[in-house]
Amino acid sequence: MSLPDCKSPGKQSAPANPHSPVVQLNVGGHLFSTSLSALRKHPDSRLAELFSGQPKLRADAEGRYFLDRDGSHFGAVLEFLRSESLPTESVREVHREAVYYNIKPLIKHLEETPQMFGELVGRQQFLSRVPHYRENIEVLIRVARAEAIAARHSTIMICVLRTEEDLGSYEDAINSLEADKESVVTFGPWKAAVSVKDLLDCVKMDIGSQGYEVSVQPHVMEKSFLSKSYDYFYKLIFTWW
Repeated sequence: MSLPDCKSPGKQSAPANPHSPVVQLNVGGHLFSTSLSALRKHPDSRLAELFSGQPKLRADAEGRYFLDRDGSHFGAVLEFLRSESLPTESVREVHREAVYYNIKPLIKHLEETPQMFGELVGRQQFLSRVPHYRENIEVLIRVARAEAIAARHSTIMICVLRTEEDLGSYEDAINSLEADKESVVTFGPWKAAVSVKDLLDCVKMDIGSQGYEVSVQPHVMEKSFLSKSYDYFYKLIFTWW
């Protein structure tokens, strides 16, 4: 076991040398060594700004430049600056770091990968055409949390209207529902070539991405000779424990 480094009272670690071509970095506790030229490779990036002229960062106890940010994916950013190689894992997380450091070539390359392209160009473009989608997700979570008192599950009813024709039948459909009509959250209609299942998958994905365990089931309505049965309704089931 190594002994602790004993320092005399008031003794400070040597500051980082702003003129050295080799830079020692501490990014949220993750340690890196790289060249000043790599950090300045893209002049309009945040890193180039931080290390242009007199570096604008404080040093840690060992004299390394300190960036107060999670450094878990900084290595992938640094590897791109060194060799322009792209990550094959944690693409979304690296993209978030690239945006933070404003490294535009890395942002562009990552957004062209299948993982990011499908999310940004496919799914997000579709969701932008679903009225009040984001607000509805927040409402669902808020209602589910309110219903979770002393219960293992929260069940929230949602109504999915795929077309304008479905919207025209909304009043009759909601009036045929046995459940509390005031608490039903409605999605749609939308103008895009995707199905109701696609919308339900998006709802489940976006709620799940916030750490909630959720499942979706069709709400089966009782059939009657006197009333029409509608298949617009689904039960969103949150599991708490």
